[in-house]
Amino acid sequence: EVQLVESGGGLVQAGGSLRLSCAVSGLSFDDHAIGWFRRAPGKEREGVSCISSSATRTYYEDSVKGRFTVSSDNAKNTVYLQMNNLKPEDTGVYYCAAATYLCSWYWEAYDYRGQGTQVVISS
Repeated sequence: EVQLVESGGGLVQAGGSLRLSCAVSGLSFDDHAIGWFRRAPGKEREGVSCISSSATRTYYEDSVKGRFTVSSDNAKNTVYLQMNNLKPEDTGVYYCAAATYLCSWYWEAYDYRGQGTQVVISS
């Protein structure tokens, strides 16, 4: 059974940092990309970042470039999203999801999805 479980969300002040974790079981990072998405209050879900299979490439949405870093730890079967210099507009529920090989900015392209972790950034 494939499972993705997010953790690490919380409430921080603007300018602070959080590290989200996505613990994955039942699939390999060698042939799956892991994407991070978020849904802000009243907005559509959007892609934030992605790490391709075998960690060959990483991708970032424009508003998070230079602030967020995605990485993977094969030994722990975990993908991380390090988020620095957080802004109130980063508030939302963050999800990780797995797709075969390639990253995509489309939620529907991912076969497996986590339940999300809440991030709240206060101004």
